[in-house]
Amino acid sequence: MKGRYCFIICMCLFSLTACTQKQQVKDSQLALMKTTDPTPLSTVKNKHNDQVEDIKRDVSSLPELYDVAVVKGDKDTLVVYKVKHLHRFKMKKIEADVNKMLEEKHPKENFTVSSDYKIFLEAVRLNEKMKEGKLSHSKAEKRLEEIVKMTEDMK
Repeated sequence: MKGRYCFIICMCLFSLTACTQKQQVKDSQLALMKTTDPTPLSTVKNKHNDQVEDIKRDVSSLPELYDVAVVKGDKDTLVVYKVKHLHRFKMKKIEADVNKMLEEKHPKENFTVSSDYKIFLEAVRLNEKMKEGKLSHSKAEKRLEEIVKMTEDMK
């Protein structure tokens, strides 16, 4: 009887210590389950990220959205977002509203807008690789073009 209690206490302590160990988990591994809030990214060298941050702030201000990723390249600016669950019935209207808002505020930019989870995940992965220094600016630009093409193929 005393051995059982000792065993149970040891197992509880073991499981508690295992749960408290800090794990390094990338945002891309959890991007579909939680809000990752990736930082805005520009693949262009020596460009200020003020415009990219403005774009993210504008899109994030919409109440129907809860996670936004923005990647700016030479030609295209990719804006990917997640829609709150109760607003998923109005996704076409939300996309139209986002497009309209972006075109009005930034008329010179060429935007690609998507609410697709796969595209969001690819944007988060691109962001992580750029932060880690695994991609040069030219390779990041090529990857951005591939993601934009993937977005167009899905329509």
